[in-house]
Amino acid sequence: MTRVKPDSTETCALLERAGAGDPQARDELLQRCQEPLHEFIELHLDPAVRARLGASDIAQETRIEVARRLDDFLRRRPMPFRLWVRKTAHERLIEARRAHRRACRSVSREQTLPDRSSLALARPLLAKGPSPSQEAQARETAALVSEAVAGLSEADRAVLLMRHAEDLPYEEIACLLDIEPAAARQRYGRALLRLERALARCGLLDERP
Repeated sequence: MTRVKPDSTETCALLERAGAGDPQARDELLQRCQEPLHEFIELHLDPAVRARLGASDIAQETRIEVARRLDDFLRRRPMPFRLWVRKTAHERLIEARRAHRRACRSVSREQTLPDRSSLALARPLLAKGPSPSQEAQARETAALVSEAVAGLSEADRAVLLMRHAEDLPYEEIACLLDIEPAAARQRYGRALLRLERALARCGLLDERP
């Protein structure tokens, strides 16, 4: 946990006050996490789920869950508050995906991630490949990236977004996924290899020798 960034001084002070029973501090903690929580959900929300449940809906469910479980968090303090909120959101996203599968019985493989998420996920690799300058080429590249990313598993997309879009260290990814940092590193490595192969099949990267 040595590379896990601690909460800010202000957040730590609010946590202490909330733990002592200050309701105003609890309200401020929930308010402070609102914007980063929504950004996290927007980035990770599966497009198949988005069609029936928006990011704001899941963010609201997460805030309710955070408020419900805050006393337990304050007693244990298992990780920084900001990570715990993201972890709660990640759990809600997984449950939303499962509920969608139960409702639909199957998820279409034609669904793709929004361009923002797809390109953020693949950007470190595409920096080594073509860099289209014309708008038409950029749109074509974005479509191919979405096609490649759509073939990845939910777990692969999650860990790649955490590394490529959010630049989280493996220790923090491990907290979010309930695994050891070494396992997070291995999971990322395998996901990165699958992404490289998917981008190569779409003609965006050269095949590895």
